[in-house]
Amino acid sequence: MYEHCPHCGLRYEIEPGYFWGAMFVSYVLSAGIALLLGFLIFYGLNDPGGWTYVLIICPALVLITPINFRISRIVWLHFVSGIYYEPGKTSEF
Repeated sequence: MYEHCPHCGLRYEIEPGYFWGAMFVSYVLSAGIALLLGFLIFYGLNDPGGWTYVLIICPALVLITPINFRISRIVWLHFVSGIYYEPGKTSEF
């Protein structure tokens, strides 16, 4: 990730270890996606064997890891720091 926002100059890493909380957000997102895929497999493929679940869900979670990484940090940043986006406003950081 960038150290500062290229648009407004906001410093993302507020303090060392700031994004440890994003780890929990990432876990919740991954668990939700795995659960959703599990239900879709169960009802769409009429409850196949256990390896079918593993062979579909595990690669899907690996493929979404880069997206999940960014989204969890953004969610954590907005949830904890109270930062919100204002179009047209630039920061003086």
